[in-house]
Amino acid sequence: MKYSLLLAALVTMLGLSACESKTTISPAPTEPPVVAVPGPAGATGATGATGSTAVVPGATGATGATGATGAEGSKGDTGKTGGDTVVVVPAQK
Repeated sequence: MKYSLLLAALVTMLGLSACESKTTISPAPTEPPVVAVPGPAGATGATGATGSTAVVPGATGATGATGATGAEGSKGDTGKTGGDTVVVVPAQK
């Protein structure tokens, strides 16, 4: 029991040290970055026409026909009683 805590600490230390990432330093740029400066604003454009907002629903479609009733299948034999078979069903996740 006293070694399990020590072993867990050792495994944790090795696991965390394996995840250490190396830091990369990129060299400084030799020229300053170019910043685009916008020019003067142009004239305002003309306003567009207003569109129609009316919603016109379409006609309702016809109802489909009822499907055929299925045929009754054949019946199986009645099971026997008094057996000692045990069925274990595993839990679903």
